[in-house]
Amino acid sequence: MTQTGSGPAVAVVVPVRNEAENVAPLLAEIATSLASEGPFEVIYVNDGSTDDTGAVLDRLRAERPWLRHVRHATSCGQSAAVRTGVGAARAPLVATLDGDGQNDPSFIPAMLDRLRKDPHVGLVAGQRVGRKDTGFKRLQSRVANAVRSSVLKDGTRDTGCGLKAFRRDVFMALPYFDGLHRFLPALVRRDGWTIAYVDVKDRPRRHGTSKYGFFDRLWIGILDLAGVWWLIRRRKQVPQVTESKVTEKA
Repeated sequence: MTQTGSGPAVAVVVPVRNEAENVAPLLAEIATSLASEGPFEVIYVNDGSTDDTGAVLDRLRAERPWLRHVRHATSCGQSAAVRTGVGAARAPLVATLDGDGQNDPSFIPAMLDRLRKDPHVGLVAGQRVGRKDTGFKRLQSRVANAVRSSVLKDGTRDTGCGLKAFRRDVFMALPYFDGLHRFLPALVRRDGWTIAYVDVKDRPRRHGTSKYGFFDRLWIGILDLAGVWWLIRRRKQVPQVTESKVTEKA
């Protein structure tokens, strides 16, 4: 797609670590999915990769002015990478997806459409159907989602899906911590926004292996869950703010 001189209307943020073989095919799919969305940018956040991920991204950038390559000197985790990418984004609407190819970018336009049509929606969350992970990983997700839903009452079946779309200013107003990406629906709802959901197709990973293991999800997740529960309890009411204007005398 030929970009215009105006700023991007949409940004897609892709956190990656050691995903050299997955970058090019996923990037081509993202570009195809955004072909009718107007000016866009794709921000790959290279989270301390030690393979050829950086070299592949730099090569692809030469022919794609809408592609940006942001680097972390060392790996800081998925939440930090997402935060870096959203902070760097110049567009008011942002979509995120995982860099392993399991998230299908063709769902992004429908998610953006939900944001544009309803000003009360702050986040559109993908919920995976037909999971392609191992049985053990699916079991982990079911247990984690059940516990989280029971504690936070966030009405979300699947917070682990990387495919999401949201308003940039809504995301940047959230309190940051490692693990934030797993609790976006609860925190966005805490700030008074509505959450919308879209069922999305899950796909097998193209190349490589998952960078996040069982203990990353379990023990750290328990601590994060307690912290998010506390944050929600401390937010008693979302202020509805108006400002009086001075009326000129006749």
